Formats: sequence, C-alpha cells, structure tokens
Amino acid sequence: MLAVSSELTSHKSARSLHPLSVAPMMDRTDRHCRYFLRQISRRTLLYTEMVTSMAILHGDKQKLLGFDRAEHPLSLQIGGDNPQDLAKCAQIAEEFGYDEVNLNVGCPSSRVQSGNFGACLMLQPEHVAECIAAMVNATKLPVTIKHRIGVDDVDSYEDLVRFVSIVSQSGCQGFSVHARKAWLQGLSPKENREVPPLRYEEVHRLKQDFSHLSIEINGGFTSLEQVQNQLQFVDAVMIGRAIYDNPYLLAHADSEIYGETTPPPSRHQIVAAMLPYIDEWVHQGWKLNSITRHMLQLFHGQSGSRIWKRLITEQSVFPGAGVEVLERALAEIQV
Repeated sequence: MLAVSSELTSHKSARSLHPLSVAPMMDRTDRHCRYFLRQISRRTLLYTEMVTSMAILHGDKQKLLGFDRAEHPLSLQIGGDNPQDLAKCAQIAEEFGYDEVNLNVGCPSSRVQSGNFGACLMLQPEHVAECIAAMVNATKLPVTIKHRIGVDDVDSYEDLVRFVSIVSQSGCQGFSVHARKAWLQGLSPKENREVPPLRYEEVHRLKQDFSHLSIEINGGFTSLEQVQNQLQFVDAVMIGRAIYDNPYLLAHADSEIYGETTPPPSRHQIVAAMLPYIDEWVHQGWKLNSITRHMLQLFHGQSGSRIWKRLITEQSVFPGAGVEVLERALAEIQV
C-alpha cells in the first residue's frame, strides 16, 4: 500500500462539512444542471457526473471539467483504478479549482466493471487504498470515496468494516455510503438502485464504530425531513434522483439544513436567474434543450407543471430557440 506523505497531508485543510449533497448522476449532473441547482440552494454540495480517469487524461479537459464559479462547493467524481492516473487526475482537479475529489467505488454497470472500477473495486480494498493514497499525496484537496455497503455475497457488516478500515488508512477524508449492496451480475444499474434492500442501520453503526471519519449516507431519501432525521446518526446525507425529479425540494435546504435566514427563492425567481446564463450559452451555439431539460421538473406538484413541461419540451428543440421560450412558458403559469 502506498504511504501517505505526511508533508502533503499536513498542508491539507480538513474536509468542509456539507451535511447535504446532490449525488453524482450520469447524464444528469452536468454543468448546466449544477448551475440550475445552485440557483435553488447556495450551500448544498454538488457533484459532477462520474468522469473516467482516461477521459480526463486524454480528452477535452475544458469540455469535461469546466464549470462556472457559481457552482461551488463542487466535487469532481472520478472513475478509475490506476493509482498513478488517479493521482494525475487529482492534480488536474485542483488546477481546475474543484473543492473536493471523489473516487467512484459504487457504480455497478457492466461497462464500468469492464474497466475494473466502480463497485467491483470493493472486492479489492487494498488496491482502493493504494488509489486513494496516490490521490491524497497528489493534491491538497480533500479526497473522498463513494461506495456501497457491499457487493454480491461480500456484504456482511464485517466486510464493510474491513473495507472502511483499510481505505481509511490511506488518508481518505470522507465516505459516502449507498446503503444498498450491489449485484455485479443480473441487475441493471437502475435495478441496483431499487432492488437490493436499504440497510440504513449498518451505515449508522459504521459512524458509531468510526466516529473520527466523515460518514455520509445515500439511498432512497426524498425529503429534507428525512435528511434531518438521518443527521442524528451520520454526518451528511446525499440525495440523488429525488432532486432531479423535484429540484425545488432544495429550496429550503439552506434554511432548514444550514441555518441560513435568507428566504428561499421562488420558482419564478429561479427561472429569472437562469435567463442570462441560458442566453449566453445559446449565443455560444448550445441548443436550448440541452439546458432546459434539467428544468422540466421545477414546477413539480404545482398547478402549472404540465403546461410548463409541455411548452419547454416542444419549443426548446427548434433551431434558434432562446430564453423567450422560458419567458412564454412562465407567462402561462399563474404566480
């Protein structure tokens, strides 16, 4: 196992405590989605989609990693299994100005498995620790990990403890734990988010047994009330698709979770805040629907939700479509 450089770690700042985060989601949490979510909550930690180490090292870095300053606090999630490559990626994350770098050890898709990263790495805790140690030695950013409670039949609490014990020795500063096991064969990624039962009590117990570590729980949460309840047992809570399906859920996060006193923005204010951003990107040649697709559920549960989604969906695909589409849709919704 790689040793963690005491010289480098001594200069690291402790991981900032973010009691709430929005999970990294493939084809969801791109830069436009994150900018939109940041108009709703200023404090919640956001994640990129998972980006593979090979893509970072050999692809268009600005296209893959670029982000708006307004997106902070922001964590870059990386998929990979080569310590040296991951170390270089961690350095690049720091150069780009990310607040944190996170290693994906939770994705069960067959494509990810073929690259020997994601959830299958839970079966190799010593190698994961080597990867984390290389990243820790390469950057001053906090290095964290997202993983499952187990994979296949290696899913006892003792197995989880062994994994965390080994990886924590590498200098990892935070563990985001999806409270479901992953089946590497037989279930699709979607089924792996729904079929294996949630085992929250094991994550709670993990925090008790590793009180010195930052433990975040993930899986099945759909409300801030649930978040507040979980914060009695763990340091942080991660919400995924519930946010994408109902983004305004985040509107009260800054006050209820972070203790802010500023009133939450209205849905109309959120749209208004997005217009200059959208106008800029459309004038750069981006299609309107590449941005507005993330905004379709903003009026979830409201009387105007159906017409909002219909107008945005139908009109944002036309060539030359711009902010006037949102303005027309907004005018159709009663304040």
